[in-house]
Amino acid sequence: MAKDGNYISAKESRRISRENRKITSEIEKKRKRKHIPESEYVTQMKDPDNCVEFDNVQTHYFTDIGTVKAVDGVSFSVPKGKTVGIVGESGCGKSVTSLSLMQLVQRPSGQTVGGEIRFDSGEKVINVVNAPEKVMRELRGNQMAMIFQEPMTSLNPVFRIGDQVDEEIALHFPKWTKEQVKARSIEMLGMVGIANKEGVYKMYPHELSGGMRQRVMIAMALSCDPKLIIADEPTTALDVTIQAQILDLLRELKSRIGSSIMLITHDLGVVAEMADLVVVMYAGRVVEKGTATEIFKDPRHPYTVGLMKSKPVVGKHVKQLYSIPGNVPNPVDMPNYCYFRDRCERCTEECKGAYPPMVKLTDTHYVSCYDI
Repeated sequence: MAKDGNYISAKESRRISRENRKITSEIEKKRKRKHIPESEYVTQMKDPDNCVEFDNVQTHYFTDIGTVKAVDGVSFSVPKGKTVGIVGESGCGKSVTSLSLMQLVQRPSGQTVGGEIRFDSGEKVINVVNAPEKVMRELRGNQMAMIFQEPMTSLNPVFRIGDQVDEEIALHFPKWTKEQVKARSIEMLGMVGIANKEGVYKMYPHELSGGMRQRVMIAMALSCDPKLIIADEPTTALDVTIQAQILDLLRELKSRIGSSIMLITHDLGVVAEMADLVVVMYAGRVVEKGTATEIFKDPRHPYTVGLMKSKPVVGKHVKQLYSIPGNVPNPVDMPNYCYFRDRCERCTEECKGAYPPMVKLTDTHYVSCYDI
């Protein structure tokens, strides 16, 4: 691929680019067919109690320096009415996993090339990986909704709040009158705890604080009572007080409309408070998954243990917080062995072999490691 880890010639880059264009063109050609039979994207859930099932999902980015395996064989489920927390450091594939579910990966360079994402819409079970754009437009916002991590960049600065909330409702309820749509928008703004809902309806995004903007984003996401809420770091840019309010709001709304939540965050405290199940990701793969109690009280993977050690503990004085040594491997040229091996303090001879399979510890607790 390259003369060293950081260099690639222009000739090699052009060759990779040509090969990648061939691959992405074939995928796009198949995706853009006019008539895609239902048999290609209508499927069955393995467990009817699940809202979403990720099964060996692979999402790759075809770049000029090689193929980045952002999501590399991810498998987990989101049960109905439960909250699943997805944790891991930046770049581990958390957000790309959620974008794959919404079919919002930036194309044509980004493509979900393998696996299945089964979503139970109520009437049918849709395999999102193969679903045509028309089907996805009906699902997005209506059956599944996403709260993005930065509300200032997610809201359009030139439109009033009311226009932006109205647009989503009108799209999914085309028979509603303008008055019905406006009433629903104001109702949703009130539901998320905005006292001056009629006033905020007429405001622009820059006139609101960060917490208020995040509440507006939640109102937009919940406006059609979705079965699944994807919250991509919903509290990252907020102070602790507002963060607690947003988490309380999500918890209350989940119980009110009976949705499932897929919570993506760096904050282990948020996960401990909110999640029923936890999925730990590293370098595009799931390294450990289980109930919140199992992950926090009995972490087995060295990476999960490292994450737990690196969080500050109230009342415990330390000179320096623990940090996991080493760096994440180059995503363009991932090794054949365990991706965490070069950073692991428990590395054994067996770790020099193939990537470790997922081992079942209990009915809900799984870990991908040789040293357990």
